[in-house]
Amino acid sequence: MIKYYMGMLGILLYAGSAAGQDTVFFSKQELTDKVAVQSLQAQAARAELESAKADILQTRAMHLPNVTASYTALATNNPLMAFGSKLNQSRVTVEDFNPANLNHPDAIGNFATKLEVQQPLVNIDLGYQKKAALEKVKALSLKSGRTVEYLQMEMNRAWLQLQFVYKYIQVLEAAKRTTYVNRKTVSDYYNNGLIQKPDLLYMDIRVAEVEHQLEQAWSNAHNASDYIFFLINEDGQNKLIKPADSLTYSGASQEKIGFISNQRKDILAYARSLDAYGYMLRSSKAKFLPRLNAFGNFEIYDNDPLGFKATGYLAGIQLSWNLFDGLRSKSEQAKYKAEINRTKTELELYTKQSQLEMNKAFRDMMDAEKKIAVSRLAWEQSKEAYRIRKNRFDQGLEKPSDLLNAETLMVQKELEYHQSVYQYQTATAYYQFLK
Repeated sequence: MIKYYMGMLGILLYAGSAAGQDTVFFSKQELTDKVAVQSLQAQAARAELESAKADILQTRAMHLPNVTASYTALATNNPLMAFGSKLNQSRVTVEDFNPANLNHPDAIGNFATKLEVQQPLVNIDLGYQKKAALEKVKALSLKSGRTVEYLQMEMNRAWLQLQFVYKYIQVLEAAKRTTYVNRKTVSDYYNNGLIQKPDLLYMDIRVAEVEHQLEQAWSNAHNASDYIFFLINEDGQNKLIKPADSLTYSGASQEKIGFISNQRKDILAYARSLDAYGYMLRSSKAKFLPRLNAFGNFEIYDNDPLGFKATGYLAGIQLSWNLFDGLRSKSEQAKYKAEINRTKTELELYTKQSQLEMNKAFRDMMDAEKKIAVSRLAWEQSKEAYRIRKNRFDQGLEKPSDLLNAETLMVQKELEYHQSVYQYQTATAYYQFLK
């Protein structure tokens, strides 16, 4: 009896600690919306996408001019530099052509203000690089979308697990009440000398087992709740999520096994990556095509730091070819060709693996659906068997051990039924994600 009451005290203390936590109620749709926005994985995928978009901004250099301004101050007695500085400052005189002055000039100061403009006109290789960057952004956008789909599927599975745990707790609490009633009846029989002490001890063992299973179930509820808080990136300290609805089975599935859709976001992302590598290969080949660029500058010279006396400008167009670059472009082309072949192989491997996973998920779904029917029947039969045993026990026609076995089997079959529903719903969620 001391062990019995100590066990009861442990349950009450555990229930008290659980009650000290805040129970929060969510619907599955609320959590699905949260995980798509707040999850750390979703945030990381969006950050990667934003980084790729920033790379596209760099390609604007192929259209926009490059403008620089500079101010240079120098002093020199170098014959060439000294004469050239005077010439730029528009103050050359006849005496400056004296050979003695040309060969041994006095030190001269020169202050130059310069504005330079470089305008790209035709750079075919940069055009292909921009197209490659755009394809990369599309690929990462698809990857980000697929990440959100995965997180939503994972949230669905976590939600189903939480629903199953609460269903498990519900069954065990009902079993605990039934066990307490049966234990009291057995105790009364024992006190009246109608049964032996081992029968009472067996019933005490059953009470302890149910209480321990219930403690474990509550621990699993906390674990499932913590995982959901992790997925939505919220603080779950001293909080316990309780689903707004319960685990149910809506009926047989109409799904038929099929093939992986080529419109799946991750498959499309691989295709975009192939296109990006293709453009990079074409960009590497285009480096040997002519480039056309314009340039110009405006200059101001004076021997006074704050003077702006002499001005001049320079403008022109440059047509250039890269005839030989030490085989760097050839090496790039070989690299991009290898990357294209690697990506094609990875895509084929990934598609086949996904098909295998989808086939397995479909079979798991069908097996779980069959198990639901079997476990449902076993549960109903075990309930009827327990009812008959209970009636006979109340009439003194059954032993306590027979009643205990019947009650244990009934609870076990009910839990197996709910577990089969959970397995079916989980397999269905994963199948839909893969499909």
